[in-house]
Amino acid sequence: MRRSFLLPVLLLAACIGQAGTTPNVIVFVADDAGWRDFGAYGHDTIRTPAIDRLASEGWTAENAFLTSPQCSPSRISILSGKYPHQTGTEDLHVALPRGERLLPFYLRGGGYFTGNMQKQHYGPHGAAQFDWYEDSLDIAAFLEAAGERPFFLWVGFRDPHRAYGDAPNVHSPDDVVVPREHVDTPETRADHVQYYDEIARLDSEIGRMVAALDARGLRDETYVIFISDNGAPMPRAKGTLYDAGIKTPMIVTGPGVPAGARYRPLVSVIDLAPTVLDWAGVAKPGDMIGNSIAAAIADPARPGRVHVFSQRDWHNIDEHMRSVRTDRYKLIWNNYVEHPHGTPADITISPTWQDLRRRRDAGRLDAVQSLLFEVPHPRVEFYDVQADPNEYDNLAGVPEYRRDIQKLMSALEAWIVETGDVPPDRRRRDNNTDRITGIKYSLENPPFIKERIEEMPKP
Repeated sequence: MRRSFLLPVLLLAACIGQAGTTPNVIVFVADDAGWRDFGAYGHDTIRTPAIDRLASEGWTAENAFLTSPQCSPSRISILSGKYPHQTGTEDLHVALPRGERLLPFYLRGGGYFTGNMQKQHYGPHGAAQFDWYEDSLDIAAFLEAAGERPFFLWVGFRDPHRAYGDAPNVHSPDDVVVPREHVDTPETRADHVQYYDEIARLDSEIGRMVAALDARGLRDETYVIFISDNGAPMPRAKGTLYDAGIKTPMIVTGPGVPAGARYRPLVSVIDLAPTVLDWAGVAKPGDMIGNSIAAAIADPARPGRVHVFSQRDWHNIDEHMRSVRTDRYKLIWNNYVEHPHGTPADITISPTWQDLRRRRDAGRLDAVQSLLFEVPHPRVEFYDVQADPNEYDNLAGVPEYRRDIQKLMSALEAWIVETGDVPPDRRRRDNNTDRITGIKYSLENPPFIKERIEEMPKP
């Protein structure tokens, strides 16, 4: 067991770790895992015993949301405590600019040893802010390197990201729950089986790493956090601002965290970095937008956010979408509507998408399955997420919701101004993928085709 580090008395109130110790923190980040796809979140057939055990031992957020449904913008946002456009990384595969700071930079200043395993996806200036990197999932090597120092470890799993094929097969087509917006065919079920199997492999790796902490007597002084970076790599999930794209599992265990707690209020992952700093007794920098939720994790009776905000920008297809959600309603503002929704390339080449495409070409899709092919795409989408959790029924044109729509429009406009959001005419890129076939024109991000304009858009 490593030695304890005494905290200044004034910081004890801000840290819910054990008195007299500086806690460790591990963040497990799934790559493209839908929030519903775990036993702890109600899925009956996907095998996730290790993650379900974490939920039984700790705090589970039932309504946690990402700031982006895309890998690199989401990860940078979580680590920076800022919205993607505030760091200039709102488009996929854009590296963190020089001078922008991530969570490990501040923790290193507080005496922490920081590490990153496997996936990074934030560029060289982000990667350089960690002390240690390993492409494997060898937690023993990291713990040896940390020695007696308090540590922060970010584990960027590659599961369950496409392409599939090498995970042990533990599920069958009969285990698959086919979403209403997909076509129930043998090919679609086989595609989902591979996704399920990769989640099971992710779960087994998390179980192995948590067991390694137990074996070293570190669990009592370590916060363990499990999240995903965006929704499942399936049509109408990843790359969208529907809950299937931006809602994330969020499970926290650690010192002072109540076992079996379920937290229903809204949570944004933009608050994760400030929370870790709070636990570590490190001051939050002034440009970090998020706020600590350490108190809500310790006491689930605490209130959450009134609004959560998310954005979708370039991801193979150029988009400029913004959303605001309350516990009852969701509003999505789409700025480029002349084409169908910009589904990411790894999804448009999937068997699930190709089944939808073939049925569309044959004129056999129903109203729900046709939503992603809708042209023009609705400028405004408004959903009652309590009555319609899958967001199939757009209420934007229903007069009785006019006042509720105006309230959310006002909240979104205030957020755009407050955060210095990027106007829809700035940083536009060409597509590098066909929207329907999934054929890629280029492996690179196309250059910008429009320069910044100063006037902000107003919904």
